[in-house]
Amino acid sequence: MPINRTSESSVPTAVDPSVEDAGSPLSHGLKQRHLSMIALGGVIGAGLFVGSGAGIAAAGPSIVLAYAASGLLVMLVMRMLGELSAAHPASGSFSVHTERAIGPWAGFTTGWMFWVLLCVGVAAEAIGAAEIMTGWLPGTESWMWVALFMTLFCATNLAAVSNFGEFEFWFAALKVGAIALFLILGGLAVFGVLPGTEPVGTANLTGEGGFLPNGTNGLVVGLLASVFAYGGLETVTIAAAESEHPVKGVAKAVRTAMWRIAVFYVGSMLVIVTLVPWDDKAVVEDGPYVAALGHIGIPAAGQLMNVIVLVALLSAMNANIYGSSRMAYSLIARGEGPKFLGAVSGGVPRLAVLASSVFGFFAVLLSYWWPDTVFKWLLNMVGAAVLVVWGFIAVAQLRMRRRLEREAPEKLVVRMWLFPGLTWAALAGVAAILVLMAGQDDTRVQLYFTGGLAAVLAGVGLIRQKRAGVTRD
Repeated sequence: MPINRTSESSVPTAVDPSVEDAGSPLSHGLKQRHLSMIALGGVIGAGLFVGSGAGIAAAGPSIVLAYAASGLLVMLVMRMLGELSAAHPASGSFSVHTERAIGPWAGFTTGWMFWVLLCVGVAAEAIGAAEIMTGWLPGTESWMWVALFMTLFCATNLAAVSNFGEFEFWFAALKVGAIALFLILGGLAVFGVLPGTEPVGTANLTGEGGFLPNGTNGLVVGLLASVFAYGGLETVTIAAAESEHPVKGVAKAVRTAMWRIAVFYVGSMLVIVTLVPWDDKAVVEDGPYVAALGHIGIPAAGQLMNVIVLVALLSAMNANIYGSSRMAYSLIARGEGPKFLGAVSGGVPRLAVLASSVFGFFAVLLSYWWPDTVFKWLLNMVGAAVLVVWGFIAVAQLRMRRRLEREAPEKLVVRMWLFPGLTWAALAGVAAILVLMAGQDDTRVQLYFTGGLAAVLAGVGLIRQKRAGVTRD
């Protein structure tokens, strides 16, 4: 029977998203220390340790500006998401929020797009981790390590959410410790305080072509590279729904986002380009952190960073299996997926965990069978997915803020700065990056593939919404 919504504040859904929040059978086994460390370590991924080298090679010292600009955008997005998640904690996070604010089709689109993104991420990370292991143990096969890692983290997530929290706590602690040690050693070397070093001044920042050696085009390439290094921050708002104090946890995580991004990303990029010439081949070939540590004479810098990168990859695998399973569970609980996958046992959506792991493992097989066709298409399809999600978050926050102020102001524990100006600025920033992607050969294909995936999901979502008889007057 069609449902007519005559009030602006009504949720335009056949299945109210709040149902998932209120009576969720998921456990609340994540402690505050788990959530704090997930938030702290969530910004430190393998992309920062390795992928940032390509950005430095393109932008030169101006990579610092690129990371600062993209970091500012991410902070605005996280602040908006924090406002929404503190008001309505849910394992579906932004998928639930976009459904509340825009409609079921939007929740369907963002939820399943993010699920595919995380599952493909699991595959890419498993392959990367396997490459490191086969480098250490040449007689072993890559598939063996992939199978081991997939089995390990699938089992971890099947057991209890506290297991996921413990793994992420220690993974994050190692990553944070590594970055902190790098910043200390690098900072001492910049000022010549570290034994065997001399003050470097600004020679590497202004020499070799200047601060913008490849002009604004190089800065654009660096900006695009930096944007995608921030992916994964959204997981903390998903995890918050299973913490002891969801509202408090989200609020604290979001409020510390600014200094985390400034210190870990912008700070480390500044140290690297100050210590090492931006056009040093080692920056790309060995990775920027290895190049910087080698420059100041740290022994076995390459192997040391391989350990840290391996930890970052395994952490991302663990987090992505968790995030994808909770997103799938949330979608299914709202009637946006196959019901049989929604069963919860022991506070864990085990069938959703298995489905997410199986899809990730299948993606790994695609990388072996058709690395240059099917797997490449899969990677391209999620290339700009995070930007689509960010755009939906901004629109949802624009629509929900006034509603919350009118109906439940007490739920605005976290507030977006300078609303609505900065929300519109963030939306404009997302649009600008999409335009920049269309102007670059390497990213244009990703933009088109992601746009196609978004269009298909939105189309399916709209058809499902129409068949459910959901209308808005």
